[in-house]
Amino acid sequence: MRCKTIGLIGGMSWESSSEYYRLLNETVRARFGDLHSAPCILFSVDFNEIATLQRAGDWAALTKKMIGCAQALEQAGAELLLICTNTMHRMADEVQAAAGIPLVHIADVTGARIAQAGLKKVGLLGTLYTMEQTFYRERVAEGFGLEVLIPEEGDRANVHKVIFSELCLGQTLDASRQFYRDVIQRLVERGAEAIILGCTEIMLLISGEDSPVPLFDTTAIHVQAALKEALSE
Repeated sequence: MRCKTIGLIGGMSWESSSEYYRLLNETVRARFGDLHSAPCILFSVDFNEIATLQRAGDWAALTKKMIGCAQALEQAGAELLLICTNTMHRMADEVQAAAGIPLVHIADVTGARIAQAGLKKVGLLGTLYTMEQTFYRERVAEGFGLEVLIPEEGDRANVHKVIFSELCLGQTLDASRQFYRDVIQRLVERGAEAIILGCTEIMLLISGEDSPVPLFDTTAIHVQAALKEALSE
């Protein structure tokens, strides 16, 4: 087996980054058996610094930081890049331009999977940055012919709050799970044929049984796409 070394920009939050590591290694072991695991290098940042810059809207500083992480991973021997968070794909194009190795874009692989399923209208859950800014929604819409719905303003604020105040701290509460179910139902009533779990922590709280329509787990999709690339010649 020849698997390229995967560089992970993680720590945003480490709860979801640990899921990346688990899924990468479980998938390689399931495919190849024996003691096989995924060659990877993790650059785990201090998420408090990232979240502070996000709240301040200092995306230039965040872009510089992500580029530095990518270049450090490349210098350490990574042959493929993953940014282990949806929100920080806001600067994915700049990171890719500064790196000499390919970056697997989470929105591209998610959009492709939805398009392959023949769906046209999807709901998007994520941080306020991912739901309200255009970098993610427009990429999915324009790249894959999808109509992307986001929750109403009050729901968006509470979806975001659960992510940062609970999921990023390792907490999964039944009340929050029910709230997310209700938000999903409201998106379905507006015509959503599926839901994008557009934050890598949401899969810690929500599963298929919580939704009347298919869920597209960006964490799992990102890992699967990365391994497809890593195992290609």
